[in-house]
Amino acid sequence: MKKTVLMAAVFVAMLFGASGQGWAASLVANIDVSSQTMTVRYGASVYRWSVSTARKGYITPRGSYRPQRTARMWYSRKYDMSPMPHSVFFRGGYAIHGTGAVRQLGRPASHGCVRLHPTNAAAFYAMVRQAGFGNTRIVVTNSRDSGSLLSAGAGLTPSPAVLFKRSGPLLPARAAFDARR
Repeated sequence: MKKTVLMAAVFVAMLFGASGQGWAASLVANIDVSSQTMTVRYGASVYRWSVSTARKGYITPRGSYRPQRTARMWYSRKYDMSPMPHSVFFRGGYAIHGTGAVRQLGRPASHGCVRLHPTNAAAFYAMVRQAGFGNTRIVVTNSRDSGSLLSAGAGLTPSPAVLFKRSGPLLPARAAFDARR
């Protein structure tokens, strides 16, 4: 009887894809404030995008988070109804979102949010919605303070085959994501 129950449990686990790896976050976004980059690992794909985090006088909170909510288009009530397309909120009012100020990407410029090129924000938003909040991890670090990005907890090793230039729209990343669907 025990053997039958065990076999049934193994079968159900295989059927639903439950494994030790399946319980870990399948989408990990590592934001490094010191290099103003966001490295995203989704399945076998790795993307590295320029971001803008908090400028002087503001903070981007450090830590490890799960998304709290998403909004295809949000307007900041705190900052003059500024548009925040493809927002992924991770701590209160702090979000990863698209920006029209693409020339500022790669250097601190925000009130604390993590700004992305609109194309990359749309791709990340779609990834979060597809992976689900429970399978997404957002890690914000400052590699100057904590050693290196790779030792900060996500274990990401960027693949040279899918790294793209630091600024501008990263259409190949979007195309690679669309091909996965």
